Amino acid sequence: MSPPSTLPPGADRVEQASAWCLRLAEGSLSPEVRARFDAWLAADPANARAFDDVACTWQSLEQTHQSPALIAMRRSALDAFRRGHAAQWSRGASRSRRTLAAVAAVLALLAIGTGAWLRLVPSAYQTGLGERQVVVLADGSRLSLDAQSRVDVRYTGDRRVLRLRRGRAKFQVARDPLRPFSVGVADKTVVATGTEFSVELLATQVHVILYEGSVEVLGGERGGALRPVSLTPEPETPAGAAAGALTPGTELVAGIAADRALVKAADPVRSLAWEAGQLAFNDEPLSSAVERMNRYAEVPLAIGDPGAGRIRVSGAFVAGDTAAFVEGVTGIFPVRVIESDGRLTFVSAR
Repeated sequence: MSPPSTLPPGADRVEQASAWCLRLAEGSLSPEVRARFDAWLAADPANARAFDDVACTWQSLEQTHQSPALIAMRRSALDAFRRGHAAQWSRGASRSRRTLAAVAAVLALLAIGTGAWLRLVPSAYQTGLGERQVVVLADGSRLSLDAQSRVDVRYTGDRRVLRLRRGRAKFQVARDPLRPFSVGVADKTVVATGTEFSVELLATQVHVILYEGSVEVLGGERGGALRPVSLTPEPETPAGAAAGALTPGTELVAGIAADRALVKAADPVRSLAWEAGQLAFNDEPLSSAVERMNRYAEVPLAIGDPGAGRIRVSGAFVAGDTAAFVEGVTGIFPVRVIESDGRLTFVSAR
């Protein structure tokens, strides 16, 4: 089957894989182009293997483009490509074609002959204190990371496997029925198709909010198999959720290692406020609010006793404005703050 129109039919297999990787990274494919891509993958198992190799490198190419090792490899690859395609370059190929050819050459070099370099390519995206990040993955899916978060990524020919190690992330999944998209978090696994959802890991809980499409949440292994989590909907939760499956506009809250989960209606605007630098809380335990504030807090917050942690708080705060958060909480609720050891600790007022 034909490669992308930007490469001739006789192009090297890895060049074709590189071109497809670039097309996918640019955004969603039209149905016609998607069909051509699927046909190219199915035409030869070697095509799928080449695409897997290139995709693994492509995922982190942007993050590491200033690496001295990559700069040297890029220079060597471009020199080799120019020597092998001197006629094409002398004809004044368009800038976009030259760029694509250069990308293909670099990725071909990385995929074929640089095992040492592949060990240097990170397979995770992470953010630091107060930092947020949006990443476009190799298949066109978008990953939005909250502060102090980490997501591991591994794509293969038949699956897209991610794991949230800490913090919170939102996923906009590019449709690909042949490669399921899953996100592991603690002992839970969220399986999605083309959809949009967020996953958050707190100290004792997992939160999953579905904005569009459908996801299924599976529990820990039993006898080597994952099983759908049993759902207990709140009274006003939209109907239609099956075992483990969420409907748009709902949120799953599950304890780590728990077989059952609570499902409730979600407020999309409030739940996504963090992407705009706001942290919004709606009748949540102070302990959870403190965890989220600490992703941005220069002076960390802490909970000094169980009673303080159980207080339910609501409100919206600028991410990183610890002073406003402390003032708001202590001004309304029966708690006070003790400052010691470089942190602010909430304790029950006595």
